[in-house]
Amino acid sequence: MRRRALYCAFMPAPADSLVGASPPRVAHAALRSDVARIAARVRDGTRLTPEDALLLHEHADILELGLLSDLVRRRKHPEPIVTYIVDRNLNPTNVCITDCGFCAFYRRPKADGAYVLERGEIVRKMQELADLGGRQVLMQGGHHPYLKSDWWCELFADLRVRFPQINLHALSAPELDHLSKLDKRPVEEVLRDLIAAGLGSLPGAGAEILVERVRKIIAPKKTTTERWLDVHRKAHEAGLRSSATMMFGHVESVAECIEHMTRLRDLQDETGGFTAFACWLMQPDGVPEQHLYPARRTPAVYLRMQALSRIYLDNFENIQTSYVTAGLKMAQVTLGYGCNDFGGTMLEENVVSAAGCFHLAPIQKLENVIQRAGYTPVQRNSWYGIVDPRHPRLLRGPSSKDEAESHRAPRAGPPR
Repeated sequence: MRRRALYCAFMPAPADSLVGASPPRVAHAALRSDVARIAARVRDGTRLTPEDALLLHEHADILELGLLSDLVRRRKHPEPIVTYIVDRNLNPTNVCITDCGFCAFYRRPKADGAYVLERGEIVRKMQELADLGGRQVLMQGGHHPYLKSDWWCELFADLRVRFPQINLHALSAPELDHLSKLDKRPVEEVLRDLIAAGLGSLPGAGAEILVERVRKIIAPKKTTTERWLDVHRKAHEAGLRSSATMMFGHVESVAECIEHMTRLRDLQDETGGFTAFACWLMQPDGVPEQHLYPARRTPAVYLRMQALSRIYLDNFENIQTSYVTAGLKMAQVTLGYGCNDFGGTMLEENVVSAAGCFHLAPIQKLENVIQRAGYTPVQRNSWYGIVDPRHPRLLRGPSSKDEAESHRAPRAGPPR
């Protein structure tokens, strides 16, 4: 009953009054029939086409989307648990030369506020995480023009010796592509050396929207769609698992969001290397080109896309909420809209915080939010193995990068 109440809790207005935020109610009998047909496909476990997904997003009632996404979530995760990881974000540098207009965090080389952390400061931050039983550090540093892969390899090797229990979830696909260019060698070789030094998994950052029309507007200097996908392909082939993301709510269309998810779904069919998907709304406040972007989108926009991602990405085991951008209350609601993972505790977060988001929560508060939604909070590692000693019955799954190789998703999706 408590989970059912989540659906009713998110009803700020009838769907047809959410102008610009949510599609109108189905008013035509033919559309009702189409929505019912697609809903039946979801219940049967049949893969949706991009056209199905678009129609469902545009014309299904938001509560129906919630019910369908929760059905898919329970099919994959029947136990009433929600996972999370004790981690922190650590940005060794904020220097970047890609000049993304939506990023309030980066600084150009030699600009006021530009930094590269001393090794001692990095070690201090890692020790804080270790003292709290941390399992992962999310480490990214932009596109620094002078820090080549050997700098990162030396750092990783040092941290692996000092903190063997903490996985280095580090360097996005655009950063790896940037290192490949700086080193003037293939990304496969860069990955080989980083893995040998201690790299354990890849974050899904830098995807934004995997459609070139959009990327040319919001991040013209950043890695292309095909290159982002190929770097993750190469990482999967090298034995790494990675996450996948989508930042929406700016200049993209709904159809382009679905195209983005289709590309991820296709690569997951090919490699089985993605552990999870997370999406969030762009945070436009204070970014360099704020005047070019629309006002922050409503929670209804986020919730509708979050539910659709669970339904459409049928070969992704885990869908992660984004409490850092959406806030704890909305993240709690998403647990009834397809999400089974609360992400990380993020003991430190700098990137979206620079755009006015301050939703970090201590571990106990995060667990309380999950419990009030009717679920049991359970700690995991980077590869979605359960590692929570409070729940010995649930201990399972990969405990390391190498074990994660045997827990990949199936290489072929359901019939189209």
